[in-house]
Amino acid sequence: MTQYQRHIDVDNLWQTILAEAQQVADDTPLLKAFYEQNILQHHAYYAALAHVLAEKLADSPASIEAWRKFILELITQHQSIAIAASKDLLCQLRNNAAIKHLHTPLLYFGGYQALQCYRLAHACWLNHQSAMANYIQSRVVYLFGVDIHPAAQIGAGIFMDHAVGIVIGETSVVEDDVTLFQGVTLGGTGKGSGDRHPKVRRGAFIGSGAQVFGNIEIGAQAKVGGGAVVVNTVAAGSTVVGPTAKPPGHHIFSSKE
Repeated sequence: MTQYQRHIDVDNLWQTILAEAQQVADDTPLLKAFYEQNILQHHAYYAALAHVLAEKLADSPASIEAWRKFILELITQHQSIAIAASKDLLCQLRNNAAIKHLHTPLLYFGGYQALQCYRLAHACWLNHQSAMANYIQSRVVYLFGVDIHPAAQIGAGIFMDHAVGIVIGETSVVEDDVTLFQGVTLGGTGKGSGDRHPKVRRGAFIGSGAQVFGNIEIGAQAKVGGGAVVVNTVAAGSTVVGPTAKPPGHHIFSSKE
């Protein structure tokens, strides 16, 4: 995570987003209807999120409203979805200097949208609605190039930057405040059943293209450099880099070589 920090008025976040969206709608007439449909007509952030995700998940325009109602019902039953979505949003807003408007992740960030779709799929999985969970998973792969198994356990305040190519396996655990860049794989090692995927602890950072395999642990606040291949546990607070995931400064070859 970068050292950049934007101050956010959390108590008035939705009102600020509404004001921003209205300004954009006024300044850009071609986008007025888009902003009205996705933000301005809604009374709360979670309601706008439900509409945005419904438009992504629906297989036809005629089913958008049914999807919106279904998503709102899921959020009502599982309030943790809305809580996590808000924490994910705040994580993006506070730490991503590229964001110029507070509504940008909601409308335009595929990684943020894919993560919220996973949360819906996970709720369906817990409700024994496996067909719905699998449909959402496959739709997310098609739309965003992100493949998260609905059984995976993912916390809140997740920073999934760019996100394309992220793969998270069935028994993976990703705790709160984790950063995942594009192309990260949390995969198994070929074992057909059982607990076979990584456990990424709170505050860990995994750089772009890193591949983490097996039921191993990436410790709290640990950092995995881009392109690393990790098959052994990474201790809390430590850093590993390179294709063999060694600590910085570690020589692969001995002095005799």
